[in-house]
Amino acid sequence: MSKTAIEVQISTLPDNPGVYQFFDSEDKILYVGKAKNLKKRVSSYFTKKQEYGKTRVMVKKIVSIRHIVVGTESDALLLENNLIKEYQPRYNVLLKDDKSYPWICIKNELFPRIFMTRNIIKDGSEYFGPYTSVKTVKTLLDLIKSVQPLRTCKHQLTKEKIAAGKFKFSLEYHLGFCQGACQGLLTEEEYQERIEKVREIIKGNFKAPLQEFRQQMKVLATEMEFEKAQEIKDKIEILESYQAKSTVVNPKINNVDAFTIISDSTHGYVNFLQLSHGSITRSHTMEIKKKLDETDEELLQLAIVELRRRFESESREIYLPFPVAVEQDLKVTVPKLGDKKRILELSERNARFFRQDRFKQIRITDPDRHTKRIMEQMKVDLRLSEEPVHIECFDNSNIQGSNPVAACVVFRNGKPSKKDYRHFNIKTVEGPDDFASMEEVVYRRYKRLLEEDEGLPQLIVIDGGKGQLSSALKSLEALELRGKIAIIGIAKRLEEIYFPDDPIPLYLDKKSESLKIIQQLRNEAHRFGITHHRNKRSKEAINSELESIEGVGKKTAEQLLKDFKSVKRIKEATVESLAETVGMAKAKKIYETFH
Repeated sequence: MSKTAIEVQISTLPDNPGVYQFFDSEDKILYVGKAKNLKKRVSSYFTKKQEYGKTRVMVKKIVSIRHIVVGTESDALLLENNLIKEYQPRYNVLLKDDKSYPWICIKNELFPRIFMTRNIIKDGSEYFGPYTSVKTVKTLLDLIKSVQPLRTCKHQLTKEKIAAGKFKFSLEYHLGFCQGACQGLLTEEEYQERIEKVREIIKGNFKAPLQEFRQQMKVLATEMEFEKAQEIKDKIEILESYQAKSTVVNPKINNVDAFTIISDSTHGYVNFLQLSHGSITRSHTMEIKKKLDETDEELLQLAIVELRRRFESESREIYLPFPVAVEQDLKVTVPKLGDKKRILELSERNARFFRQDRFKQIRITDPDRHTKRIMEQMKVDLRLSEEPVHIECFDNSNIQGSNPVAACVVFRNGKPSKKDYRHFNIKTVEGPDDFASMEEVVYRRYKRLLEEDEGLPQLIVIDGGKGQLSSALKSLEALELRGKIAIIGIAKRLEEIYFPDDPIPLYLDKKSESLKIIQQLRNEAHRFGITHHRNKRSKEAINSELESIEGVGKKTAEQLLKDFKSVKRIKEATVESLAETVGMAKAKKIYETFH
């Protein structure tokens, strides 16, 4: 892949947090990095002079870039860790060791302990995390200790040993941090109620404990214990910014593949997330060209088989956005909420970003394909019988009926064709009548095209609602063009699109490219019409100023403006120079008027 192609990739990267991967000419991974802003971070490798020789050598080897979009910087950090451990890239040094992030464990035992650990043991215990900050974990454990005292001792508690009095009170008990479960002072049911409250705190539901911390901070400040008050304040700030759940990793999700699909009229984009031991180890998006208007179900079914074969996946469970027929021994889960649903949302987000990147790249490298895709999409969105390669849009412009004009703008292949723009001065309508004005200009426009045997548009857009659309239809009927040219109206208030003989408007998605082109047409027609209207009013005002002088008529005024270019220059001219245009008699009257 050429350097130019890399520059195209960089220019289309999203401004979102995520992980980027550099590959060499043999498609071997060179480097994995995280970024708060993918576009800025990746661009810096190619725009800045690298300080270290190793980095300069790596940049020279890069021939392709891939990225994975995530929700937060924290997610990017965790995913970067997973990918580096999985692929051991040559140019990554940090995170190559076996260091792992901390978890909070609720031990599977009688009267469970809660503690921080870096190792997950599959013994039925519950694990929450991982956390990117040990300080956050310790703050949470301190919070739990202060509001829900639990045992910290490592005694192997059993009902028989507790009944036999095998244990002694610990120092924690005497300090008030333990309720003496080992002495039978707390029942198993009471203890489990506390554990349930602890689960809520770990999940982030700690409104009441925060209020208690704030109260403690106020009391300490009142008692002049400012250092202790600051410690409490630090804990409050950490807890308020704390996020208990990560969309990237969940220890309960093990050896699962997730697939989602985004599609348009010509292509489907399938994202594949591979999860192993609760961590995302791979993200890949496949672009599939439609050949026979295949459904999303058909495309997804094809992609699942291909991607699992290509990456040699042995997972026996897959997450999908909707049911699809797969291998008999493969379990299909369609998540509706919770962590599994968030995994699918992450997958879909990556598919969407990949699609956007492809659109941006195609716009640069293959503009014809980009144009054809938009035309095909407009044909579908606007219920047309053919692609709207030639579109014309009409707009009226008048102020309280003065100087009524209209504008017609022309788009070809989704882009303005300014040489084809036309102005209209309203000739047959008296007063501010938008409906009659629209009827006149549409009739004049297409009567002339028919007479001159010019090509007709595939789509006419009328700036206005039902009234303006009906007026335009009258003209098409008079010219026997109704049904031969598609016509729609767009109302400004809610961007409703009206069709002939259909009282119910169409509402396109606000992000739809079809709607954006229609809005661009409407705005361009409005701008073009307003400009002409202002010029006409300005010209008439100037002419009326000159024509108010005795002996100066319309033709004389026009000749003066032609020679002197502006009223200001006419005012500043000498009698002699004015006489060269209008003669000495009129020149004196003009000079005396302005002096």
